[in-house]
Amino acid sequence: MISTVQQRAPSTLLVVIAFAIVYVVWGSTYFFIQMAIHGIPAMLMGAMRFIAAGAIMLAWCALRGDKIWVKRDVINAAISGLLLLAVGNGIVIWVEQALPSAMVAIMVSANPIWFVVLDKRNWKQNLRSTATVVGLIIGFAGVILLFGEQVVNTLGGTHNNAKIWGVCLLVIGPIGWAAGSLYSKYKGSSSPARVTTAWQMLIVGIAFLPASALHNEFANFDITQVPAQAWMAVLYLIFFGSIAAFTAYVWLLQVRPATQVSTHSYVNPVIAVLLGVMFAQEHISWLQIGGLVIILVSVLLINLAKYRKDGDDKKEVRPKGMKLNGSVREAV
Repeated sequence: MISTVQQRAPSTLLVVIAFAIVYVVWGSTYFFIQMAIHGIPAMLMGAMRFIAAGAIMLAWCALRGDKIWVKRDVINAAISGLLLLAVGNGIVIWVEQALPSAMVAIMVSANPIWFVVLDKRNWKQNLRSTATVVGLIIGFAGVILLFGEQVVNTLGGTHNNAKIWGVCLLVIGPIGWAAGSLYSKYKGSSSPARVTTAWQMLIVGIAFLPASALHNEFANFDITQVPAQAWMAVLYLIFFGSIAAFTAYVWLLQVRPATQVSTHSYVNPVIAVLLGVMFAQEHISWLQIGGLVIILVSVLLINLAKYRKDGDDKKEVRPKGMKLNGSVREAV
């Protein structure tokens, strides 16, 4: 169904700042997640992070006078939040117990591939583009290549079951993230992005608690033994990774095309690899670097058609005297 929604065009400066936050901050979260779970059990850390971030955001929204309870919006936030954060981010937190943060970031860089695969509304447009189809094929080849090292180790008798399961789960994580992002974009919300974000994080944080209990994390947790750097990492994840970056991401989904927003996958793995190698002494093989390069090339090809379209749109000349009215037309 096509409807017209009148809304003020977003400031270019705000869009640039939001993209910068998502690009840089989320690239660093892989490193800080691994730092945090060295002192706090994985699922419990996720619960702490998202409950604290969601509660702070919701309180801030209430102080601003936002209407924080709209049943339909809360339900949609719960569904998209569980896909985005419980599946997408939860898997990242879990597998970083066994895998280097840099390798996790490389695997997650396949996100834009799944945006195209799952975005049924735009299949006709996306799959008509040769660049997009070639990009998808190359991207899947890159993902398969990332399994290469584990396959070689298995054949050599030096495999690690935890690492193999981690790599397999990392295929599912980006699917959940893309599905949640598209659900959030297409379902829409009458509430501001900050309210949606707050509910997503709070609901997912609560959902992490039974997962933590099932893994017996409470029984093995001693708060007095948590190192200071783990607490500092959790604080960074709460205020920068969740409140700042996730809010920017949800807002961008409302004002920019989903495939364009997904391009954070260009930058995130590069920053994660640099931090992991420089500060955590992580080892990244040439095979993994090759997989990263192939995936990034595929992401560029997938978005090439979109970039060309945007460029053509900018070249269009408006009739003389015609002025923009500060509103946009949006398909929902």
